[in-house]
Amino acid sequence: MYSVRQWSVTNSKHLGKFYNLFELALFKLHPVFKAIGYDRLEKPVRVIEHAVKGFLFDCQMCGQCALSSTGLSCPMNCPKNLRNGPCGGVRLDGHCEVKPEMRCVWVEAWRGSALMEDSNAIRQVQVAVDFSLKGSSSWLRVSRENAAAKALLDQAGEV
Repeated sequence: MYSVRQWSVTNSKHLGKFYNLFELALFKLHPVFKAIGYDRLEKPVRVIEHAVKGFLFDCQMCGQCALSSTGLSCPMNCPKNLRNGPCGGVRLDGHCEVKPEMRCVWVEAWRGSALMEDSNAIRQVQVAVDFSLKGSSSWLRVSRENAAAKALLDQAGEV
């Protein structure tokens, strides 16, 4: 699993482009998702999301995915659960002080982020994890949030 996670960071440029297209597809599917019901879709989408993201990124299903902002390195893999950068214990070789066999999640995040189209996304401060969302689908949340944001923009444009 660790080697696949490393591969994903190394290929973050292409995987990031794919994710941007995927996010657009989720946004376009919002009317369908809304008609079916987001609550009804949660379980099957969550299972698929966990399988895909678990394999590629060792995703911990926090429900508040930050992969597109962290070079496709899941910050929830940090033994200290740090969401906004490395601790002071990163070893000189870039490995974790808690798990010396693992490269620091944030060293990998910076490496992956440098390859992505929006390399400055890593500089965005991530909000603290809302553990009540753990295990929920971030894909469905992104679809809902993007649709709501567009509706607000459309509404503001009408005024």
